[in-house]
Amino acid sequence: MANDQLGKFGVWRPYSMVTPEKVRELEELGYGAVWLGSSPPADWDGYEALLAGSDTITIGTSIVNVWASPAAQAAETFHRLDARFPGRFLLGIGAGHREHTGEYTKPYDALVQYLDELDAAGVPKERRALAALGPKVAELARDRTAGALPYLSTPAHTASLRKLLGPDTLIAPEHKVVLDTDIDRARELGRNSTSFYLSLSNYVNNLRRSGFHDADLTPPGSDRLVDALVLHGTAEQIADAATEHLRAGADHVALQVLGDDYVRDLRALAPILTARV
Repeated sequence: MANDQLGKFGVWRPYSMVTPEKVRELEELGYGAVWLGSSPPADWDGYEALLAGSDTITIGTSIVNVWASPAAQAAETFHRLDARFPGRFLLGIGAGHREHTGEYTKPYDALVQYLDELDAAGVPKERRALAALGPKVAELARDRTAGALPYLSTPAHTASLRKLLGPDTLIAPEHKVVLDTDIDRARELGRNSTSFYLSLSNYVNNLRRSGFHDADLTPPGSDRLVDALVLHGTAEQIADAATEHLRAGADHVALQVLGDDYVRDLRALAPILTARV
């Protein structure tokens, strides 16, 4: 999958909260991809409906958990979708969290084995991507997939990945958004959405690499941390901040809008984001 096929901006959303009608509207607004989060199962029966209800937008998983969905199942889904909707499905995979998986041992080895099985099943390297934060898994993403899908990261992390991975590897970070100019209200919503991740070692370790300290990372997180992880303000301010990832070397940014009406906010952002690229 060519990086430009995704466009510069997409939308990240829990898979159970995405409908064909909303995907169609996001496509019409100019977003290039919808990323299905919260670990969609590889055999979820909603993929076809989302693709059938739209014409060009990419549907990606962000991510299928390798502990929960066998590689053979993921490969079967990929081939079924690709036969009907050529080039429009990207299989994002990842190892989840040590704290939530009883058999979480040697996650790197599990990822390698999963990719080996996808190879054997004929899933092309360029049509899959890997949740990657640290350098070892990021290099695996470069060598064995189209690229990296960082989550809960900053433009500084994007810049470090681009330096590590070179010019040709896809880097498509997720970033949270609150369209609200009331800073206290925006921070409260942002903190409620990010404090959970401060109990997960992979995110905490990556945020340390990105320059945050104990005072920032102690739950529920400092204002400095929340402001970095959750863009807030006017649509213009959010668009300017989101394009920092592109300037840092990202190919694509997946916006996760927090709040009651995410499509309304994405409508407001769409023309401004288009003007920024």
